Amino acid sequence: MSLDINGLVKAVKQAAVEAVRAEAPMMMCHGTVTSVAPLKIMVDQKKTLEELQLILTDNVRDFNVELSTIEGAGKSLGPHYTEDEGGGSGYAEFAAHRHKYQGRKKWRVHNALKVGERVILLRCDGGQKYIVLDRWEARE
Repeated sequence: MSLDINGLVKAVKQAAVEAVRAEAPMMMCHGTVTSVAPLKIMVDQKKTLEELQLILTDNVRDFNVELSTIEGAGKSLGPHYTEDEGGGSGYAEFAAHRHKYQGRKKWRVHNALKVGERVILLRCDGGQKYIVLDRWEARE
């Protein structure tokens, strides 16, 4: 009986592929945020994920983004007012004023999770890490 190395390699590769499929390396699930500092998400009555197990997307965390003006760059954008048009606070720097706005500016997007929100999770291979994809039921 001769040893067919190519056949052996092919059989080992096929066994590995079938083993990975049988293990379900990635799986969707959902959870509920039970704490935000530190972040904890309960996926069922017996399992709560801790912050170190979670990978957050921009959909569920605060992050900075840089924006730039495209249209009307260099033109006056008109007066800016505080809550009432008289300046309201009494501070001169908050009184109505005009200036040109152009270029890039950093803005903070506030997407952090809140207690009670339900989230969509993707369990990574082995179940040690979970990617928090998005919220599907938000609290006001």
